Amino acid sequence: MSVRVLLADDGLSPQPGLGHVDRLAAQVSEAGLPVEVTVEGTPVALASSVDLSAYRIIQEALTNALKHAGPAHASVKIRHGADSLELEITDDGQGASGDRVGDDKGRRGLIGMRERVGLFGGELSVGPRPEGGFRVHARLPLGGGPK
Repeated sequence: MSVRVLLADDGLSPQPGLGHVDRLAAQVSEAGLPVEVTVEGTPVALASSVDLSAYRIIQEALTNALKHAGPAHASVKIRHGADSLELEITDDGQGASGDRVGDDKGRRGLIGMRERVGLFGGELSVGPRPEGGFRVHARLPLGGGPK
């Protein structure tokens, strides 16, 4: 299977944000991983740095699922809270094999997610789900911007 860069940055378009997640989900679905997106809470205007980081975390998680989950479905949940934004990206695929979380190539995306979350003093948890598949959960505090 060939995985191309999803929504490549051409230098001309504005940086993506959560408003682009449906388009990203459609691209990933067309590439072979059906994706369902749900939004909970009342969306608020986000700092552009939070908006871009949230999008990139979702993009990386879906790209990893497309590469490693095998035949699967994915879910993206975006929860807008009073003081934080939560992202939960799951798949029901074959789960975390060694190449998904154990080698340097598989960890670069996870390291990037951790760095993005760390900029805002947030939290990230990643790993296999007990029922199978993989889960990425990120919490980005609102207000205050990058640390």
